[in-house]
Amino acid sequence: CRQLLRSPSVPSSVPGPVPKRRRPSDRDSPAEAKRQRRVAGSPEQEASLEPGVWLEPCRSAQLEEIENLLANDDQELIGDFSKPHLLPTVEGKDPGLKYISPDTLAKVLTGRYSSFIERSVVVDCRYPYEYQGGHVKGAVNLPLQRDLEESLLERPIVPQDAGKRVIVIFHCEFSVERGPKMCKFLRERDRSCHRYPQLHYPELYVLKGGYREFFFQFPGHCEPRDYRPMEDPAFREELRRFHGQSQ
Repeated sequence: CRQLLRSPSVPSSVPGPVPKRRRPSDRDSPAEAKRQRRVAGSPEQEASLEPGVWLEPCRSAQLEEIENLLANDDQELIGDFSKPHLLPTVEGKDPGLKYISPDTLAKVLTGRYSSFIERSVVVDCRYPYEYQGGHVKGAVNLPLQRDLEESLLERPIVPQDAGKRVIVIFHCEFSVERGPKMCKFLRERDRSCHRYPQLHYPELYVLKGGYREFFFQFPGHCEPRDYRPMEDPAFREELRRFHGQSQ
């Protein structure tokens, strides 16, 4: 459900008029999208999009940090325009994608955002021999587009709690080519399966720096605790074969 805009001068029981706006598009420029995206009202109303959560005092600072993100006027809306992005983003190579830092992924893995996320899926887009040489704990290896369709679209993940989110985080070795391409592919295929702007996965992210950067910063979150580069000389035949399949 979308929340109606309310004027601060009008009592909360009387909804204000909803301004007409052009339907946003995934192809809009960042500046144009920012002008079109605003659906939320006051910070308090934006925060009300999330379920009320009672946390222990020791976690109050974490909740305050997350609520500040959700109430930030500079936050762009997720793919179905229902709410702002939950995770803090950083600048990346492709302005059309949302990038997160290795530190943010580590916080997701340790449950920092568990009050708002029902399930987080880390998609490792590297080739199997890279994945077997070391990967983020819990990550799924989906190196080809058909793998992604079978895993996420033929059997879509539906949250049991409608107030919580399912987020998908993509990465490859450096998150420069394979990870971003697969992120775009999922959004395009997801769009084609629904009436606009509905999506199975409206909240997608790319891990900036890829597995290489994450491993060097957080090796304890990797298994085995190692890093095998794509161009490892011992796997030249596998590289040639999987590179051909991905094309």
